[in-house]
Amino acid sequence: MEPMEIKKTFCTTREAAVLLGVSVGTVQLWVETGVLSAWKTVGGHRRVMRDSVDRLLHKKPESTPAPDALAAATPENRPLSILVVDDDANLLRLYQEHMSRWPMTPSVAFASSAITGLLMIGANCPDLLVTDLRMPDMDGFYMLRVLRNTPELANTTVTVVTGLDTDEIERHGGLPAGIEILTKPVQFTRLQAIAADIVKKKQFNVPPKTAAPAQGLSAP
Repeated sequence: MEPMEIKKTFCTTREAAVLLGVSVGTVQLWVETGVLSAWKTVGGHRRVMRDSVDRLLHKKPESTPAPDALAAATPENRPLSILVVDDDANLLRLYQEHMSRWPMTPSVAFASSAITGLLMIGANCPDLLVTDLRMPDMDGFYMLRVLRNTPELANTTVTVVTGLDTDEIERHGGLPAGIEILTKPVQFTRLQAIAADIVKKKQFNVPPKTAAPAQGLSAP
């Protein structure tokens, strides 16, 4: 009789990074901020609950730009990368329509939730992040607080596009410093000016390197 295979209910931060396609540092940050569930061994090593990794895997987009390819490119030979996070599908289509006509021909990706946005950012830091604040499951406020502590995003320009007024934003705890707030309806002329300024100043980001595959590790 063949021995019964027992699936581990936890994994190391390195194993979680391989499965999610992000850096170990990103996994550690997600653990600290509660995006991933984890516990510590007596020796102080983190063990990430596998079910929380699986939940993120189910939300992971089918395809994202290859981090290694973008990391090897220089600001002079790659397009501006933009990530738009909003749960309104019609609004995402409007973003796509407008941004596809911008003269700098940016590479634009879209996420319909903050959790998916975090995954995409973890795999490939955008040059410009445009996000809504009021979204289900995880709102934009929490996502931006998580990203504030991500060193890889030091050069990412963040712009919030929201229907909330200043008082409502303050009631939610406000936003990290340095984030420009645009009100809806979307001010595409201003967004284009922000994108053009990033290109002019060559404030491009360098995507983090994903962890190397661990020996004998495979997704279920």
